[in-house]
Amino acid sequence: MFHIAPLTPTIGAEISGLDLREPQPDAAIAELVDALHTHQVLFFRDQPISPYQQRDFAARFGTPQHFPFGAPPAPDVPEVMVLATGGPGPKVANADIWHSDATFMAAPPMATMLRSVELPTLGGDTLWADMEAAYEALSEPLRRLLDGLSAEHDFTKSSSHRGRADREALPPARHPVVRTHPVTGRRCLYVNRVFTTRILDLTERENDLLLPFLFEHVTRPEFQCRFRWTENTVALWDNRSTQHYAAYDYDEPRVMHRIVLDGDIPR
Repeated sequence: MFHIAPLTPTIGAEISGLDLREPQPDAAIAELVDALHTHQVLFFRDQPISPYQQRDFAARFGTPQHFPFGAPPAPDVPEVMVLATGGPGPKVANADIWHSDATFMAAPPMATMLRSVELPTLGGDTLWADMEAAYEALSEPLRRLLDGLSAEHDFTKSSSHRGRADREALPPARHPVVRTHPVTGRRCLYVNRVFTTRILDLTERENDLLLPFLFEHVTRPEFQCRFRWTENTVALWDNRSTQHYAAYDYDEPRVMHRIVLDGDIPR
């Protein structure tokens, strides 16, 4: 039905042979789901779809959320969030820090879909990292230690989220430091620099030593793929087992449309 071209031995694949303006048969969606579980982030180039078509395609993989931290491109597509960066003025977003989306939620998003709308002439690449590979690369004694721990995640740690949501509606969430993928059963490291505040049951000094090590560990190049956007590209990634980093190396406008899909409580 379509072609899958892996980008690295670890993570990422480009999908060709599909026109996302057209409804996709169930068999194609099932194959894409399998590919997502294998490669963790999928890229579809040359897809001039509308926000409505993006929403409808995303909905084949899960339930789109009405995310509280951004405005939609039109009132009748509240599931789509506009991410506009670059241009005059200071940088305000912190997507150029390795993170998983919205881990401050009790049930963080299962997946994220991003579509390029306007791109700078150069720059603006996004990198993804495989947190299953990051976990497996740790020594066995450290894996045993982390397997029994939980961490706190809080949106107020993020400067670009703080003050933009109701604190009572989004209290700090507690998640395992190592979560198990609900479909594949594979284990992955589940802490990130943007939202993880501390590992519970450890002392402050132990957190000061261990958390920075884990934050740096996930940035090793062998866990990663780097993607250069072109106009009308769609990316779909598994937010449960990856982190991503949007390089802020441009000063021209960069506009993306994002959708996040309902997830489950990490176990």
